[in-house]
Amino acid sequence: MSVSYDAIVIGSGPGGEGAAMKLAKAGKRVAVVEEAPEVGGNCTHRATIPSKALRQAVQRLVECNISRRPPFPELLRSARSVIQRQVVMRQGFYDRNRVDVIHGRARFLDRHTIEVSSPQAGRQCLSARAFILATGSRPYHPPDIDFSHPRILDSDKVLALEDTPRSITIYGAGVIGCEYASIFRNLGIKVTLINTRNQLLTFLDDEIIDALSYHLREQGVIIRHNEEYEKAELLPDKVILHLRSNKQVVSDYLLWAQGRQGNSDDMGLETIGIETDRRGNIRVNARYQSSLPHIYAVGDLAGHPSLASAAYDQGRFAATHLLCGTCEFHLVENIPTGIYTLPEISSIGKTERELTAEKIPYEMGHSLFRHLARAQIAGQTTGMLKLLFHRETLEILGIHCFGHQASEIIHIGQVVMSQPGSGNSLRYFIDTTFNYPTMAEAYRVAALNGLNRLN
Repeated sequence: MSVSYDAIVIGSGPGGEGAAMKLAKAGKRVAVVEEAPEVGGNCTHRATIPSKALRQAVQRLVECNISRRPPFPELLRSARSVIQRQVVMRQGFYDRNRVDVIHGRARFLDRHTIEVSSPQAGRQCLSARAFILATGSRPYHPPDIDFSHPRILDSDKVLALEDTPRSITIYGAGVIGCEYASIFRNLGIKVTLINTRNQLLTFLDDEIIDALSYHLREQGVIIRHNEEYEKAELLPDKVILHLRSNKQVVSDYLLWAQGRQGNSDDMGLETIGIETDRRGNIRVNARYQSSLPHIYAVGDLAGHPSLASAAYDQGRFAATHLLCGTCEFHLVENIPTGIYTLPEISSIGKTERELTAEKIPYEMGHSLFRHLARAQIAGQTTGMLKLLFHRETLEILGIHCFGHQASEIIHIGQVVMSQPGSGNSLRYFIDTTFNYPTMAEAYRVAALNGLNRLN
């Protein structure tokens, strides 16, 4: 005998939460199935929240110039307190909206029925007219690396580290790799960052890439570009990473940060005809429907852009389509990128490289943080704001920020870029009065700098 719902959401991360809230507020009977003992998904427990809380704790140490760095496990405890507050808040959302939260592992028995199993509650069957899958992703594990070894870490295991390493090798120089390189190095830990490409974070503007590389190296991070691993030699007290270039990198731990894979395995998807790609992601259409129209997939499970902010919107959009049969909403074209290194990075829109390749006539304006009164007052003078705009129409084409509060500052420019027609213009920043002193004033300074380049 199964319990029936209008819709079942599998996963309680941002995508699942967004979908469940939209459905519940429309009066539908909704259940959320969450494998973990607490709601929040990977975002709350193993990814965004803990890593950013850890980064904030390290930033405070740097800002206060505290020479004695607390043990790594002590810093992790501060992150856990944030996690618990997030769990309580998010559980409250489900309780207030009368959404049933069922803990256990979900597996499809047929196209409208799942079995949820857990050690505590045993097995129960649930049925629904529609499903929204929001199970997220996990770190990718190549088969030749033994992740059961205590010296091999991924972005989940690193948050349970019980000692403070003296040295660490990070394989993979994507967003996660760069963020952890910055965190560990600012704790006084020797860091070697192995990059399989010739630049860090190649999707960023070249000037931002150069700034990030400079500051990581200035902090003491050793960066190895164009390297690939041959094997990892695991010893009781260290790891030796053998590279194909015949280099050997010795460290206390190896943090593997090379990609993620969707959490779609062992869900019975193959029995109902839903296929996944080699990284476990489900292919969806513009309305987030899988090959079965009543089963949707959102967030990391649906692939790009794999951002918590986007996942919440995707969940809402999928739920809207489920409710109405149509959905005119879609992710905005320009989603800001936030990278929480020290200093942090945020960007939106085109890079100089892209504009040059597309032969778009553009100009740029700079504002260096060291010239801003607020940055001087805060002692945060490292960084800059860069505006890219069309030479003739003055339309803002890209915004790139490196430094203190970059991920907050970017949203001012995002609002202007989203305005239709002539509303998106460099003139906005020139003609608008900003509070003084503020970091936001960087927009006016950069706009005037750019305008002067046209004359």
